[in-house]
Amino acid sequence: MPKQLPKKDAWEEGDLRTKKKENFFRLTSRSALDIINSLSAHIAILDHNGTILATNGAWADFAKANKIRMRPDMVNANYLEICDRALSDSAENAGKVSEGIRALIEKKIDEFAIEYPCHSSHEKRWFYMRATRLSDSRPIQVVISHENITALKKAEEELRKKQAELKLQRQDLEETNTALKVLLKQREGDKHELEESMVSNIKELVFPYLAKLHNARLDSSEKTYLDIIESHLNEIVSPLLRKLSSRYLNLTPQEIQVAYLVKDGKRTKEISQILFISEHTVNFHRKRIREKLGLKKKSTSMRAFLLSLEE
Repeated sequence: MPKQLPKKDAWEEGDLRTKKKENFFRLTSRSALDIINSLSAHIAILDHNGTILATNGAWADFAKANKIRMRPDMVNANYLEICDRALSDSAENAGKVSEGIRALIEKKIDEFAIEYPCHSSHEKRWFYMRATRLSDSRPIQVVISHENITALKKAEEELRKKQAELKLQRQDLEETNTALKVLLKQREGDKHELEESMVSNIKELVFPYLAKLHNARLDSSEKTYLDIIESHLNEIVSPLLRKLSSRYLNLTPQEIQVAYLVKDGKRTKEISQILFISEHTVNFHRKRIREKLGLKKKSTSMRAFLLSLEE
């Protein structure tokens, strides 16, 4: 059978337990208060009627800075009534806040959160408000916090502006690119039209007179000059020259001459005699032409390739 303590000793022991509990509660409350006062968020605890039971230092500092017409900590003020009485632009968000907190108190939801603007006369501000029930509190108590997210909202706004600017720049570039494509296409058309006009004029206005000169009584030197003129004019109007000039711009003038003679079926010895160069030089040019035409490691005949360019 356990030993029973005298009544006085039992009372003293019970009183000691009560004091320990009270001291523990004070220490716990003081620690909790120190913690919420160290936070940047504005924090308040409401009872089941919406009355403010306690707030942290950030809440009071914000109230002072904004000259709230009541004690800075707003203890004993009814937060729900303050939201219900909100006017002007903040009325809609304040109404949502009061509805959300009431839904929390009635246990219809477990959490309520909202982003809202809270601009002052000298700056634009945005806040993130979150409300939850205190666990195991009897009666129900609600913790609300307001975190300043102005820096985040300004960054988002700046990002939206940059995206809009980039979109406009992209549209401008696309329009410029389209215009350039149209101009290039027009330029190619004009170039082709000019080439056709030049070829047509030479064939219609020059070649008939050359034909008449061939029937005239010319000495050998005059016939030679006439042949040279006719040959050069044929080269000018030849599609081969235009294709060689446009596709293979790195061909030298003499390489183009050799290419023409190869296309006409001339052999190395004949080309050397026509151009007054050595056969070694002709072979060198032929090798370089094959390299520039991309025929170096192919079995394709250079003459066949050149003839295909005239098709």
